[in-house]
Amino acid sequence: MLAELAIPAFFVIWFGFGAVLVGLLLLVAPALSLTIQLLLWTVASVALTILWFRVFRADQHKTRIGQAGGAAIGEVGLLTSAVAPFQPGQVRFQKPVLGAEQWECRAEETIASGERVRVLSVEGSYVNVIKHH
Repeated sequence: MLAELAIPAFFVIWFGFGAVLVGLLLLVAPALSLTIQLLLWTVASVALTILWFRVFRADQHKTRIGQAGGAAIGEVGLLTSAVAPFQPGQVRFQKPVLGAEQWECRAEETIASGERVRVLSVEGSYVNVIKHH
């Protein structure tokens, strides 16, 4: 479990909790063989790891790019690099839009860096923007 301090993935700790569960079980049934203890530790560790990644962290592994574009339409951001019809730019938002503060953007007109822009639509990993008035 101390290895979790060096590995920031929050993955190794479940093997430690599996060992703690086997230790608690040994208080109740001290005659368990080493083979049974190892089997129980393996099952508990795998079960806790699966529970963590499937139930408690289910939303952490899904991308939000291209989903729920309607929530981003109308958001206003600041261009951090210029955008032109065939030259993508970058736009930064004060609060995350669909999970990201900064997005690649496209526009049908040239807009200088530092200008405020409004989101028209979301297309994959790009947002289409126009100059905000």
